[in-house]
Amino acid sequence: MQSIRLTSGISINYQDTGKKSAPVIILIMGLGAQMTVWPEELYQGLVEKGFRVIRFDNRDVGLSSQLDELGQPSLIRSWLSKRLPLKANIPYKLEDMANDVIQLMTALKIKKAHLVGASMGGMIAQILAAKHKKKILSLTSIMSSPSAATSTPKLSLLLKLARPPTKTNREAAIRYNIKMNRLISGRNYPIDESILRNHAALNIDRAHNPAGVKRQLVAITSSGDRRSLLKKIKAPTLVIHGSDDPIISVAGGQDTAARIRKSKLKVIDGMGHNFPPILMGKMTKWIAKHVTKAEKKRLIKKKPKALKSPKNR
Repeated sequence: MQSIRLTSGISINYQDTGKKSAPVIILIMGLGAQMTVWPEELYQGLVEKGFRVIRFDNRDVGLSSQLDELGQPSLIRSWLSKRLPLKANIPYKLEDMANDVIQLMTALKIKKAHLVGASMGGMIAQILAAKHKKKILSLTSIMSSPSAATSTPKLSLLLKLARPPTKTNREAAIRYNIKMNRLISGRNYPIDESILRNHAALNIDRAHNPAGVKRQLVAITSSGDRRSLLKKIKAPTLVIHGSDDPIISVAGGQDTAARIRKSKLKVIDGMGHNFPPILMGKMTKWIAKHVTKAEKKRLIKKKPKALKSPKNR
């Protein structure tokens, strides 16, 4: 893992694995989640299937730039400012986070890439696929949505996400992380507590900045509705969603697929808003197959048309 400073001044910590000449897949993670939340089986599995895979910490999380100087915005005020003539502190929007990805691609000399986004990362990927068509070869949107109007999160759970403990010791932070992961899991895929504890400890020991979660959440609430934007997406699109997702309901995934032409939707019965280990082999195959198909179509389009034979006279 290494860091790179973008032209905007933001420092992004990332991991770049696989042959440099291979098709590039960029993984974009969700709210408050470090790049290490991407399961190793999925990350390394895609590398083993012949792709160059890049994952990174979004701004305000992990080892990327922590923007504490931007202050702590009010989630309620930012939400009301979209409906009433109120001023609100909006540190940045999802469009700014999407621009981080474009700048990262430029810094790494990547002209085109396949995107896989989870939750908030799916929202960022949707913006990129719609506004940077020439750079995005395919889109995989996982447990995401184009609009709060179609995702209906549980309010109590959303408030807990918006108010993580800011001053706490390591063990309390681990317990909070375990508790939240239990709440977002689906009925068919409970995860063993030892796995949750090990994963929580790994991430908390790597970096712990709960203050950044609220700024990212405000970026989501202030960025508006993307339903009309999705109609502009031309890249081959795969949508994956869990039927039991309590954060972004399955309606969010269904709406995403319905608004992107020729997209494919896979609903996983009983999956929540996480990555159950038992499903990672299957999910890796789905993504690899989707990207491979998009690559084949791209190569066919690049082939020069055969010269027509001159007519016999």
